[in-house]
Amino acid sequence: MNFNTDFTPLTVDPDKIYDYSFSIIEEEMGEHPFTEDQWKVVRRVIHASADFELGRSVMFTPDAIEAGIQSILAGRHVIADVQMIESGSGRKRFQKHGGDLHCYIADPDVAKEAKAQNTTRAIISMQKAVRENEGGIYAIGNAPTALLELIRLIKEGIAKPDLIIGMPVGFVSAAESKAELAKLEGIPFITNVGRKGGSTVTVAALNAISILADERAKK
Repeated sequence: MNFNTDFTPLTVDPDKIYDYSFSIIEEEMGEHPFTEDQWKVVRRVIHASADFELGRSVMFTPDAIEAGIQSILAGRHVIADVQMIESGSGRKRFQKHGGDLHCYIADPDVAKEAKAQNTTRAIISMQKAVRENEGGIYAIGNAPTALLELIRLIKEGIAKPDLIIGMPVGFVSAAESKAELAKLEGIPFITNVGRKGGSTVTVAALNAISILADERAKK
């Protein structure tokens, strides 16, 4: 393929683009404190964001990745705070093990209840998710109020997720919600420090774990 520009891409082969990208990330990241499996998650986060500062700020509980793998292999569901995560994830990897990905924020009953309570749909969607799902992975990349509500439900003994991937982005309560998650005890989590984050990097972390689960299933 010829491009009518002064710059010619190194390759247009999708697999080679991934390989080149990962090799650049490896080289520019240099030494890091992450385990082999944690690095597979962080590398995809950096690949999705082109942000090494964000990647370096990612935090894991020691059991986070194993908890995510076991949840997927057990057929537990993945709960997303927004539909961007639903559309970006490799949900077929969940479905082959008996699970699926759900997002409740656009449900009519969620919108109705949020309006009645004068609160966010993200909060009500977490309440509905906890009612309808046992355990599972909660992937929150957009709504800090969803993460704060999930933490509240955990502290009150109403929810017990298998894993939380909490990386909401924003200026209002995003950094604070992740700081609260980092203090949570007894629940495996992956998060990052500060305002940065978003659905794209949350999907990247989720997909990295689902790929690890697939690799485990093939052994």
